[in-house]
Amino acid sequence: MRASDLDYDLDPELIAQAPLPERDGARLLWMQRERESVEHRQIRELPGLLARALFVVNDTKVIPARLFAHKASGGRAEILLVEKLVEGHGEQRWFTLGKASKGLRVGTVLQVPDSPLTITIEDARGEGRLEVTLRAASGVAAEIARHGHMPLPPYIRRADDVHDTTRYQTVFAAHEGAVAAPTAGLHLSEALLAQLHAHGHELAKLTLHVGPGTFAPLRSEELADHPMHQERYVVPPATADAIARAKGEGRPVIAVGTTVVRTLEAAADEHGAVRAGAGRTSIFIYPPYRFRVVDALLTNFHLPRSTLLALVMAFGGTSAVRAAYAQAVAARYRFFSYGDAMLITGAP
Repeated sequence: MRASDLDYDLDPELIAQAPLPERDGARLLWMQRERESVEHRQIRELPGLLARALFVVNDTKVIPARLFAHKASGGRAEILLVEKLVEGHGEQRWFTLGKASKGLRVGTVLQVPDSPLTITIEDARGEGRLEVTLRAASGVAAEIARHGHMPLPPYIRRADDVHDTTRYQTVFAAHEGAVAAPTAGLHLSEALLAQLHAHGHELAKLTLHVGPGTFAPLRSEELADHPMHQERYVVPPATADAIARAKGEGRPVIAVGTTVVRTLEAAADEHGAVRAGAGRTSIFIYPPYRFRVVDALLTNFHLPRSTLLALVMAFGGTSAVRAAYAQAVAARYRFFSYGDAMLITGAP
């Protein structure tokens, strides 16, 4: 597959700039592979569309990872926290992405306005990749929580606001570490989760801390040459057991989002048995790919020329997904993180 195979025409007006008033108010495009059909539904209908299944969700929690600061000279800078490396008394060392009006050099100290929080550049690795030390006598975590901003994707053309603090977060978010939301999970309200339970569905959780690479464009025309980003994950023993039990009982495993797919496929052995534990994965799934664990996928609509769309095409079939996207555009579905949803079921 080539990057050009992941192109499609999209009216920019279809890119959702804000969430709907209700989490479970989205539309749902249901693509049934075995019937080669597409149906237009609502996400609230999800519990009744499937026989008893195991839904696996990503319970990562998005941190307010964007910090705006300034140099002593007054020049403005922006730091995106990616991964905490070391924590000590009154300070934390992070791997970050940074940008400033005149670049950021080792030794530069940045000040967050109206805060005691300082950011010292310790190492510069090129392409904006930095190691920094954050210091605040009042506590670094408290200052990040107070002055950090939710890291909305670049295609959302507005500043974050108070509503994003909760809406760019799933209702089951528990473990801090993501700099982007696992967006398929944003549709699952407490009421919808209760309906899934009432219909006999089971819920299992894992954690994959979504990194900024999720928005990184493909860097080469040949997908095999693209350097995939690495992300941290944890599969609890209870989740591995739930998947084994569902498989043994013939119940489908539904991945809620591409991050769940990547985690389960990375954690599975060649026979499809999912191993519990922590790890890191840079798995890049694109056609052709033999899925070992996941039977169905609930996902949002993804950017052209993205690794996420490549995964969806691997799961649903390149031509079938391309046709479904064309239908979604024609029907004026809402796209990307705050957009509508797509469900892919059935054998290819």
